Amino acid sequence: MSVIEKKLKDRSGSVCEISGAEHDLVVYTLLPHTAESLEHSVLVAKHLKDQIENPETTDEKDWRGLSESMWSEHLPVQILSWRMLARLKNTDLLDMMYLDEEALEWAKATGEGEEEDENKIVHKDSNGVTLLDGDSVVLIKDLDVKGATFTAKRGAAVHNIKLVWDDANLIEGRVENQNIYILTQYVKKTK
Repeated sequence: MSVIEKKLKDRSGSVCEISGAEHDLVVYTLLPHTAESLEHSVLVAKHLKDQIENPETTDEKDWRGLSESMWSEHLPVQILSWRMLARLKNTDLLDMMYLDEEALEWAKATGEGEEEDENKIVHKDSNGVTLLDGDSVVLIKDLDVKGATFTAKRGAAVHNIKLVWDDANLIEGRVENQNIYILTQYVKKTK
């Protein structure tokens, strides 16, 4: 058990800070932060973490605890509660929440709660999972790389991808120490 996990268990009484579940707890660090810390992480049930990271799997009934967690005295719990209420479009509870300007900016950092824009470019992998800058993907087939002398092999991991801002079908990543463009239909997001 990491030091942060122990501190989060102390803070939460060894229960999920969203649902109150007592088993299968994991540390979740709220983006854009990546390092586990008491100020940027929460203790959640693993199935909730999976839903946070894969929005299309979100099951509204698993998030009933938001009506309580939104009042937490701990800012990361408030931020996560706001993001999930925004995703679930629960405007009644969102209207009751108050976050200062800096906290609201952090809450909105992942794009949660922004109005759906039909012109917004969303990058999705071969399974329809939304891709974000910095994600890791794996190639699902061998790809001939134009202008290069190698083939990007199926199963090759591509870390820290960059989204091509004007084309939802393209990402940029490093394969065999070379930056290449890859069609999103040939990648699968990894955890």
